Amino acid sequence: MKIDEKMEVAGSDPAERFSEGPRLLADIGGTNARFVLETRQGHLEAVAVLPCDDYASLLDAITAYMDSSEARAAGSARVRHAAIAIANPIDDDNIRMMNHHWFFSIEAMRATLGLDTLLVVNDFTALAMALPYLRPDQRLQIGGGMARADSVIGLLGSGTGLGVSGMIPAEDRWIALGSEGGHVSFAPCDQREMDVLSFAWRELSHVSAERLASGRGLELIYRALSERAGMPDAPPLLAADITSRALNNECDVCLEAVDCFCAILGSIAGNVAMTLGALGGIYIGGGIVPRLGPLFEQSQFRARFEQKGRLNEYLAQIPTFLITAELPTFLGIAAILAQKLKRAHTGAPMLESVRQARGRMSPSECKVADWVLKEPNAMLTLPIAEIAQRVGVSQPTVMRFCRSVGVQGLADFKLKLASGLTGGAITVAHCHVEISDSDAELARKVLGNNASAALAMRDMLDVKALTAAIELLRGAQRVELLAVGSARVVADDMQHKLLNLGIVSSFFADPQAQEMSAAMLKPGDVALVISRSGALPDLLRTVKVAQGCGARVLAITASGSPLAKLADVLLTLNHPEGNLNFVPMIVRLLQLMMLDILSVGLARRDTAQRTSAAELEEGQLHGMRISGKLKFGGHLE
Repeated sequence: MKIDEKMEVAGSDPAERFSEGPRLLADIGGTNARFVLETRQGHLEAVAVLPCDDYASLLDAITAYMDSSEARAAGSARVRHAAIAIANPIDDDNIRMMNHHWFFSIEAMRATLGLDTLLVVNDFTALAMALPYLRPDQRLQIGGGMARADSVIGLLGSGTGLGVSGMIPAEDRWIALGSEGGHVSFAPCDQREMDVLSFAWRELSHVSAERLASGRGLELIYRALSERAGMPDAPPLLAADITSRALNNECDVCLEAVDCFCAILGSIAGNVAMTLGALGGIYIGGGIVPRLGPLFEQSQFRARFEQKGRLNEYLAQIPTFLITAELPTFLGIAAILAQKLKRAHTGAPMLESVRQARGRMSPSECKVADWVLKEPNAMLTLPIAEIAQRVGVSQPTVMRFCRSVGVQGLADFKLKLASGLTGGAITVAHCHVEISDSDAELARKVLGNNASAALAMRDMLDVKALTAAIELLRGAQRVELLAVGSARVVADDMQHKLLNLGIVSSFFADPQAQEMSAAMLKPGDVALVISRSGALPDLLRTVKVAQGCGARVLAITASGSPLAKLADVLLTLNHPEGNLNFVPMIVRLLQLMMLDILSVGLARRDTAQRTSAAELEEGQLHGMRISGKLKFGGHLE
């Protein structure tokens, strides 16, 4: 473990130490895990670099760091807030590293470490957040013009992998892009790179940009160029050795490998600049390029950055910068954590209220307070009986605790607590159900996953397809529902809805009966097909029979499936069931919700039509009354 005592970063504030104690910051790569304690804004202490291979898990590495004498001296107060930047996509609660064997649950890690806050973000999202705060002496410009103020900034970084991100200006703040742009397909630009790609294809079915513009990519390029130079038996070298020999001018192939690496990185950087419209400049970070020294400045990087045909002049105006700041990722992750905590304090910080009120609570209420401070997210999800059981107190004690912190009851406390933890909204993320989960954890995950899937469906819904589906059903002479397996329950429910709306429909549970009924469809009829996979042979055969009779097909299924390709109108539902595939939980609920949307859409339009007809009839009757009075009475009353 290598530990430095103190370090000041850009944006350091000489203010007093954080009142809530030091904040733990971590930068986790595929090779090394770096840790610091931020004791006040921009002031880092006990900087440590731990080899990932020395620890069985990230939890073990964090524990080893926190138990070190340097970390204990820097952080005498308990750490309550932490943020981790990790070289990995952040999809849900469970993180499985792509470049290392570590995996963990964010919530389980937070609870085990006894943290109030544990924020996990992509490492390049964190590095991107550092860019607006870099001083001029913390970056080296490599070509190009002046960066345009308040414009998009692009970022690439080569290390164990290739990170890609960007920063988008939004009024008084910056928004960092979470991206996996390093995994786009590699495109060669000259014969040498064609030869490198051909060599890589022997080992890899898909050659991404990361496969070449990274540490392992440099090693692959060296092996490919060794063979190209007529030395197929040359022993492989590590990236550090290739760089060292090139810098010392000890190996021509190493020099060429570094030159090829820089040219490839330049082409990728130009692609990112054009994709993002990064007029604010492109920044290069990571662990490899800063070590290349003059080789990078003299390389083809900048020439290849601008080499985009008709867009050469456009790219020539965009500056490229090499990040020279020490540990800039910590500056970004500290800024992200500070923003989150600021939002939490702005939005009714109930945890702080609990701490302040604890001194005037009874011993039993203090037990509830201590548990809430340790398990705030559990407090949000558990019923009062489960809370009382976990804490070891009575349910009335839980209610007295809520009143002690100035709220009316448990529901009010949960609402204010959620606002403080999430900045005004409860974050819902997909979590995998594990065999070892308790019943309470199982219920929390299943309900949370359903909510997460519903929100995702809302955000991904194709409104044009929805409108077309409603119109198709409105104009149908008859609707034939087709479904098998777990979707049969969904189809049966929809048939009742259609009948209540006055739409002629039929549904047969037996696949053979479905095919026979489909054969009696006619032009003007609609086959409403519901299938999770969209690939069942019997169902597809029945759909083709319906189409052969002139019926149109409305499908609710996965995009790209065989059924989706047959549909006249497609409502897409893409949701993997995860590790409990034999229980089609979420997709069935999504299907029901999609059909509810269709039913409400049909009912709304029918109601609108009936209202319009009634208003027209009322208007006609009113006109008749007026006309009659004029005719028979000669005047209006």
